[in-house]
Amino acid sequence: MTARAYFERYTQLTSIEQKKDDLIEELIQRVTELEGAYQQEQLDHERAKRFNRDIQLHEIELMEQISRTKAIMNREPFVIVLLDGDGIIFQEEFLQLGERGGQKAAKALYSAIEAYIAASFSSIVSPKIMAKMFVNMKALCESCVRGGITTDPSVLDEFARGFNGSFPLFDLVDVGVGKDAAHDKIKESFHLYLYNCHCHQIFMGCSDEPAYTQILEDTLTDMKLLGRVSLIEGIPFGRTLDSLKTHYRSTKFPELFRDSKIMPVWAPWKAAVATNPRSLLTPSPTPLVTPLSRTSSNTTATSISIPISSGSANPSSPDEFQVVRSKSNLTSRSKTVERNKYGQRVDRLDFKTIPREEVSRMKKLKLCNFHFLQGECPNENCHHDHSRKLTKNEYLILTAIARMTPCRYGLECNDAECMYGHRCPQSEPGKKECYWGQSCRFDTAAHGVDTNIVKVTKV
Repeated sequence: MTARAYFERYTQLTSIEQKKDDLIEELIQRVTELEGAYQQEQLDHERAKRFNRDIQLHEIELMEQISRTKAIMNREPFVIVLLDGDGIIFQEEFLQLGERGGQKAAKALYSAIEAYIAASFSSIVSPKIMAKMFVNMKALCESCVRGGITTDPSVLDEFARGFNGSFPLFDLVDVGVGKDAAHDKIKESFHLYLYNCHCHQIFMGCSDEPAYTQILEDTLTDMKLLGRVSLIEGIPFGRTLDSLKTHYRSTKFPELFRDSKIMPVWAPWKAAVATNPRSLLTPSPTPLVTPLSRTSSNTTATSISIPISSGSANPSSPDEFQVVRSKSNLTSRSKTVERNKYGQRVDRLDFKTIPREEVSRMKKLKLCNFHFLQGECPNENCHHDHSRKLTKNEYLILTAIARMTPCRYGLECNDAECMYGHRCPQSEPGKKECYWGQSCRFDTAAHGVDTNIVKVTKV
C-alpha cells in the first residue's frame, strides 16, 4: 500500500474524529442549556408554589374576613317601617282608646309586619322591627274632634304616649304644622336606610305627594334596590303613585289603617239633633246655664270666674246637679255671639280661676263633650262616659276643657252653641305668645285677642 493510500485513510479517520468531537461539543452545549433551563424552571416552580401558597393563605384570610363581616351584618338585622300620618291613619277604634289604643295599635302593627316578613321574605330571619310614624298631631287632633272620633284632644296625646311606650324601636313623632315636615323626614330616613347593610327591608306608607313620587322614581334607576322597598297603602294612592306601585311589593293592613280621610260630621249631626231634641237626664228646676247679665255694652269677657267646689262629686243636695240637657231648652233662648271692637268672637270664660288639679281630674273621667255640652253624641261607638251626673262646677270645668280645643272657624265662628275654643286660653290680651309657644294648638291669630265686648251678634 502506498503512502498516499495511508494518507487518505488517515484523512478520513481525522474527519470522522472531528465530526465526533463536534457532536460531543454540541451534546455538551445542549446539556448545559437544558440544565440551565431546568434550573430556571425549578426556580420558577418554587416561586409559583410559594406564590400559590401565599395566595391560598390570603384567600383563606379573605374568606374568613368575609364570613366575619357577614356574621356582623347578620348580627342585628332589622326592617324599618316609615309612615306618613297624612296618608296612613289608624282606625278609630285605636284612636279612641287613648294610651291603651296606642299600645294596641303598636302591637297590631308589629304583628302585621312580622307575619308579612315571614310570608314574603324567607331569607330574613328574626329581624328587629323599627317603626317611625311622622304625624302633625295638631291637625290629627282637630280632624278627630271634627270627625266625631273623640271629643277630647288629649286622647290623641295619650295614644301617642301608648304607641311610643310599647316597643323600644317604635316612635310616633309630632312633626308640627310644617307643610313638608313629614315627607322631608321620611325622605332622609329612606335614603339613610336604603344603603344600610343591616336594613333588610324598608316599608313605606306614604301619601300621594310629589316628593314620594320622586323618591320611588329615583329608586327605579337601580334594579338591585327595588327588592329592598315595600309599600304600605292606607288612603288609596293617586294615579301617579298607583302606576309606580306595580314596580314594588305593595300591601294593605285594613284592620289597622283607614282607607279614607276623616271627614267632619258637625253640620249633619247638628241638623239631626235640631229635628229630634230630647232630654238626656232627669229635668231639674235649676236652669242649665244662667244667662249672663250685661249692664252696659262695654264689658270684659274675663270678668266671669268659675268657682270650684271642694266637695265630693256626689253632692247631698239634688239641686247641686245640672241635669237638664235639652236641645229644645237651648234653642228657646236667644242665641248671641259676643264680639270685641274688631268683630272677633269673645267667649266669657276665665281659665286662670280653674285649678289645674280639677282640670286633670275631669280629664281622667273621660266624659263625652258632645253628650254633656251639645246634647247629642254623633258617634255610635263612643268610648267616653255618657252616664255621669255633673255638678254645676263640673259642668263649667268641662266647658272650659272643651274650649281648649281650637274651633276650625276661629274668631269668625258664628255658632252660638259652639263648644270649642276661639282664642288661646293661655294667652293674654295684646300678647301674641303663650306658654306653649310654637307647639300651641291655636293659631297665631287666636293669641292676644282683645276681650272687651262691644257688640253682640244675634244668630
